[in-house]
Formats: sequence, structure tokens, C-alpha cells
Amino acid sequence: MHDKTLTQLKAGLDAGDFSARELTEHLLARIEQLDPRLNSFVTRTAEQARAQADAADQARAAGTNAPLAGLPLAHKDIFCTDGVRTACGSRMLDNFVAPYDATVVEKMQAAGAVMLGKTNMDEFAMGSSNETSYYGPARNPWNTDKVPGGSSGGSAAAVAARLTPAATGTDTGGSIRQPAALNGLTGLKPTYGRVSRWGMIAFASSLDQAGPLARTAEDCALLLGAMAGHDPKDSTCVDRPVEDYSAALTGDIQGLKIGLPEQFFPEHLDGRIGDATREAVRELEKRGAKVQWVSLPHLDLSVPAYYVIAPAEASSNLARFDGVRYGYRCAQPQSLEDLYKRSRAEGFGSEVKRRILVGTYALSEGYYEAYYGRAQRVRTRIRDDFQKALSEVDVLLGPTAPECAFDIGAKTDDPVTMYMQDVFTIAVNLAGLPALSMPAGLVDGLPVGVQAIGDYFREGRILNLAHAFQQATDWHEKAPAFGGEA
Repeated sequence: MHDKTLTQLKAGLDAGDFSARELTEHLLARIEQLDPRLNSFVTRTAEQARAQADAADQARAAGTNAPLAGLPLAHKDIFCTDGVRTACGSRMLDNFVAPYDATVVEKMQAAGAVMLGKTNMDEFAMGSSNETSYYGPARNPWNTDKVPGGSSGGSAAAVAARLTPAATGTDTGGSIRQPAALNGLTGLKPTYGRVSRWGMIAFASSLDQAGPLARTAEDCALLLGAMAGHDPKDSTCVDRPVEDYSAALTGDIQGLKIGLPEQFFPEHLDGRIGDATREAVRELEKRGAKVQWVSLPHLDLSVPAYYVIAPAEASSNLARFDGVRYGYRCAQPQSLEDLYKRSRAEGFGSEVKRRILVGTYALSEGYYEAYYGRAQRVRTRIRDDFQKALSEVDVLLGPTAPECAFDIGAKTDDPVTMYMQDVFTIAVNLAGLPALSMPAGLVDGLPVGVQAIGDYFREGRILNLAHAFQQATDWHEKAPAFGGEA
């Protein structure tokens, strides 16, 4: 059963080929046997999953089943889950048990999904490799010496290893799309405000967005339909009807105008990734799409602008973790100042502390306008570049990541090199646009992802492009040689 997509599992459950309880038990056993080699889960919720599966079977028997009834998934450990530890990859929250569900979790439960557990992640979503996690790095099932990407690396590794058919992730600068690319998955970052951020532990509030990781565009459409929608508890969540994303998957892209940003094909891009991207473009052209070159002239400023804006917002958001109200507290503090200093110094990892310091500096008196204010003006120019390009074409296409999965430990001593892993994804978050990564090839046995970027609230369009591509190719069907038929 683990080799089936989410959509295929739904069809199997509807046909009575197996029960939700049988499916859940199969995947729980697989996680128990195989995940010690991957470290993709930090918490398993077996008893809760069994209870949810039984409820789904009962609802299906009564004819009252919800859209995702009995379908298993995992949640990134950044989403609060009532009665379950929500650690956000950090020692700071290692003992935190959330007293409520995030809206995404609540919506998935209302749709009948079964939660298998919580997945590993970079600490407070700060990282591109899953190596900053307090619980150790997750590993890429295509090669366990390689990183799975980040920050949603645990979710991506779990789906790629067929431990779960789908998982939630969050994307602040590429943290759904980059791990999707490195693991041969389809990962969608929706338009900012399309999915509620309530109950999702904040990193950078103007950039964070929740979305799905799965094997196909069909699966992502099914999941987005369940998680999207207005939430009055989140002031940044847009009050706009939710499209029927599954119905949008016609596979017809005749006449679709695809723009290739010239800045997505720099000289230093791995030529094999460039070739895989161009081959994907040729396949889409065969299906009737029209292709032209476009320009995003300020794209090279996206990484420096992001690494001022995101740390500044992180500095503000993470100020609440002070050892007083909840989370990690140092032992035997000598004073209130000592409590603050040691709790934060001991509770946060080095990457989180680095970004807090950078962000605090950027927001400090005398430097705010020189750094944060200027970065926001650059952000406006980047958004305007996208709007100009998307006024000429329907979708933008290019590589998701500049390289395939790299060795664990290869970049941990060079933060700037690590930051450049998101060079093609960060600008999308700065502009608030929707984007999707889809599998498009293999290089030295490792997956390559191609990214499709759409205009605001055009998730259906980019999902349909990916669906058309997946009807013509089988890259999304490729699986790592991991775990056999357990």
C-alpha cells in the first residue's frame, strides 16, 4: 500500500480494497522499521492515528466520510497539535506540549485525515538542510549520506521513503520547494495568505506560508483544497473562496505562455540541472505551451534582502522565548538577567542565534532605515519585476535549486554558501506568489526539481501545468531504493 499516491489510496479506500485501519497499521509498522535510518519523525502518534483511522472507517461505513477520510499524513513539527509535543526542532521547545491545534491541523482533522506523527525540521525553520535540528539531521532516502533539504526536510524524507503518502510543510524562503526538489517530490508553496498561519510557530511573519508535500500534483491539489481558506484568527489570511483545485487538473496547457527568467540560468548553474529544466520545457512545448524569455532584473538582490528581512522578523518573533512563560529554562538562575541570558543561550542553536543577532542589529536605532527599510524597498522592486513578467506570460519556469542533495556536513561551516541553496526560491516569498516544485530528472542518481511560479491565487494553473507534465513523464513515479517492500 505504501507505493500508492494519496489519490490512489483514496480510490482504494472508497472501493473497499482496504480499510483506513489496515493502511494506518501498515505505515506505522514501516515507520517503526525504517525511520531509525532516516530520523524523519521526531514524534510518532500511533494511538491517535489508530483512533482516527477507526473513526474514518466508521464514517465511511455510515456514508458520512469527509474528503480525506482515512488518508494518512504527517505534520511538520512547526504546527501546534493539541496534547502532542510541538518542538519546532529546538531545545527551546523540547518540553512544550501544545494546548490547541493549528488551523491547518484542525482543517486536516475535519477533512478526516489520519496523523501519523510530527516530522523533523531545521530549528525554527531556519536552514536549508535539516542540519540545525536539535534532534539531529534527517537523511535523504535517495542517499542517506545526503541532506534532505530544509527546513521541511523531515516531511520530504518521510514522503520520499514511502513512510507517509503526504505531509505538511512550511515555506519561508523555499522550505517546501527545495526539499521537494532534493527528494523527487511535488511541493507547493501557496500564495501568501491562502492558508492560515494560526498555530504555526512563527519565523518570519510576512514570509511564512504552509503548504503540502506529496508525490504528485493531484495529491497536492487534494491537500490544498482541505487546508486553504479564510481564518478569522489570522489577520493575514485572505477572505477569498477556495478553488476546486482537483477540478482544475485538466492536463490541457494548449496555448499556456511560459516565461523563462534569464536570471534562473546563470553560468554557474550545474549544467545537468539546466539540461533537465530545458528538457522539461521541451516536454511542455510538445503539449502545446508557448515559451519565451523574460527578465527579473533584481533577482540577484533577493538573497541579501531576505537575509535582512527574515532575521529582523525572527528577532521579534523569538523574543517571547525567554525562559519565563514556557519552553526551556536554565538551571538555577542567579537573577532575572541571568535567567534570560542563559535560557536563550542554552535553548537556541547557533543558526537561530546568528539570525537573531543579525535581525536585532538591522532593527536597532540608527540602522533600521539603512538595512531593514532598504531591504523592504528592494522587496517592492522584486515584486514589481514578477508582476511585469507575469503580465507577459502565464507561468514562470526554472530550476528549483542550484544543485542536487549534498553531503551532510558539507556546508555547515559556511552559512553564506548554505543560504545560496535558496537563490531561486527566496524571491517568490518576498513577492508572496504561489510556486511549485516538481520532479524533472535525476543527476548521479539524485532527483532534480523544476519550479513553476504563478500569479497571485493561481495555484490551480501551476498545479495543472505540473499535472500535464506528470501525465507525459514518469519522474514523479521514481522511488529511492530504500526499505524494500517492508
